[in-house]
Amino acid sequence: MGELTIGASARDTPCVTPRPDRLVLAAFIVFVVFAGANAIGVRFVLRELGPFWSAAIRFAIAGLLLLVYMLATRRPVPRGQRLIGTVLFGVVGFGLAYTFLYQALKDAPAGTTMLMLAIVPLLTVLLAAVQGIERLRLLALAGAALAAVGIVIVGASQISLNVPIVALALLLGAATCQAESGIVAKRFPPGDPVAANAIGMLLGAAILAGVALVTGEALIVPTNPETWIAMAYLIGPGSVAVFVLVFYVLARWTASATSYAFLLFPLVAIALGGALLNEPIQPSFVVGGVVVLAGVYLGAVYRPLGRAESAGQVASRPS
Repeated sequence: MGELTIGASARDTPCVTPRPDRLVLAAFIVFVVFAGANAIGVRFVLRELGPFWSAAIRFAIAGLLLLVYMLATRRPVPRGQRLIGTVLFGVVGFGLAYTFLYQALKDAPAGTTMLMLAIVPLLTVLLAAVQGIERLRLLALAGAALAAVGIVIVGASQISLNVPIVALALLLGAATCQAESGIVAKRFPPGDPVAANAIGMLLGAAILAGVALVTGEALIVPTNPETWIAMAYLIGPGSVAVFVLVFYVLARWTASATSYAFLLFPLVAIALGGALLNEPIQPSFVVGGVVVLAGVYLGAVYRPLGRAESAGQVASRPS
């Protein structure tokens, strides 16, 4: 991935296809597993640190590591349209999305949060169509809706109807920001993923640190070894690897298909919670998980043979 660029010339730009090849699908799976495991790491970190401050530390260190690597390898600094895409991705995808999400988590239980974030693929399909990034496909809508039903089945026992309207609005804001961040990356390709993530994470960290300061969180350095171990995972695989892989997949697949990862994160988190923390796994997890996977396949991977070939020819045609 060292030479990956997004938004390069037509000759150098990776082919974006509706159906991923094996390498893109493998990158997508790794990204889903790493990001899904973040929920376990965050739970350990929040035992000692406030949510906004912990996220600020996480993205600040990850961003600095990427910045050092960017400078050491002389990667190009985003300029013009690429800089616009980088700034928008950092503000929307890191700063605003995590601010809304962590604020909502103070009042919204995990099941309700899971359900609200399950609409990210639906929002991505609709927003991408409205903004002219992708065509509106019935299969994408049907797959996203089916997978959302699976999430409802998985989290039914945890879903609470007694959630403040403000918390629900914040969750909707977080889901919208997550959906829009992928579209921003397609509309204003930021270029090199290392440079884009370095700048984007540092912008997000600054926003989150400001929110932590305003909300009165304790701005402390963690002292518990358990916290640093969890933070090391969140910074390395959970941030650096995840967001570089996000750009890799987005460069070669559609924004709506990539957004289906949000429906797989809860499955990874619940499975790891059972394996690492001995948390009970309900039969609804198996049933709902099958439904989610069916929805993801229908909306993101499956293409009727004739249409898949046609789409592939259009996507591979030089612009």
